[in-house]
Amino acid sequence: MRRTVTLSALAAVLAATAAGSALAVGSASQPEPKRASAADREQRRGTLLDRVPERGVLRVCTTGDYRPFSHRDPKSGTYTGIDIKMAGDLAKSLDAKPSFVPTTWATLVDDLAAGRCDVGMGGVSVTLARARQASFSEPYLTDGKTPIVRCEDEDKDRYRTLEDIDQPGVRVVVNPGGTNEQFARAHVTQATLTVHPDNTTIFDEIIEGRADVMMTDASETRYQSAIHPELCAVHPDQPFSFSEKAYVLPRGDAQFKEYVDQWVHLATHDGTYQKYEDEWMKR
Repeated sequence: MRRTVTLSALAAVLAATAAGSALAVGSASQPEPKRASAADREQRRGTLLDRVPERGVLRVCTTGDYRPFSHRDPKSGTYTGIDIKMAGDLAKSLDAKPSFVPTTWATLVDDLAAGRCDVGMGGVSVTLARARQASFSEPYLTDGKTPIVRCEDEDKDRYRTLEDIDQPGVRVVVNPGGTNEQFARAHVTQATLTVHPDNTTIFDEIIEGRADVMMTDASETRYQSAIHPELCAVHPDQPFSFSEKAYVLPRGDAQFKEYVDQWVHLATHDGTYQKYEDEWMKR
C-alpha cells in the first residue's frame, strides 16, 4: 500500500514538472509584445486639438525651399513665407507657438505619418497619392502647372504649349521629389529633362542660360517673375493642370481636421491669408 502511494506521488510530481516545462516552452515561444512607437503613444493621448494647447507647441513640417510659401535662410536658419506666417497664426489660435521641422518633398508625408510633426505647410499640392497617407485641410489656393522662361529671345511666345516645350533640343529643368517632377516626367519625352537638386537656386539655371523652361505652380511663377525681371511666367492664369494647395494633417484625427478646416475658411475670407500673400507678392 505504501509503495502504491509513493508511485502515485512520484507520478504527480513528474506530471507537474512536465506541465511546468511545457508552460515555460510555450511562454518562450510567444513573441514579445511590440513596443508602441512615439507616434502611436502620442496618438493614443487623444486629439491634437487638445494636445497642442497642452504642449504649447505646434510642430510644423516644412521644406523651406519654396518661396513665396516657405523659405529657410541658410545662414540664420530663420523661416519666412506666406505659410510660415499662416503657421504662426494657426499656432496662436491654439495658444501655442510654432516649431518648424525640416523635411523634403519626398519625405513630407512620411514625416507627418511618423508623428514628427502635427501639420505639413509650405505650398503643398493636394494629390491622391498623398491623401492615401494623410488628410488635407480645406484648400486655400487654386493652382496648376505652367511654364516660366527667360523673357529675352521671345521665349515667352516660344514655349506656350506642352507640344512647344517637348521638342528635341529644349532643356527642361525640374526640382526632385514633388509634383513638379511628376508632371515633367509625365509630359516630357523628347526634350532634355534635368533634375536640379536645389529648389532655391533652380531658377538661376534658366537665368544663366543652362536651361530653357521650368514647369511649376503658377503661384511660384508669378513670384519668381516678380523678383527676377529676367524671367517671365507663361499664361499663369491658364495653367496646364488643375491643383489645389492645402495643409497636410494626420489621418484619423477628425476633431483637429475640423478645427483646421474652420481656421482656413475664416483666414481665407477675413483677409488674413490675403494680407500675408500681398506682403510677399509685392516684394
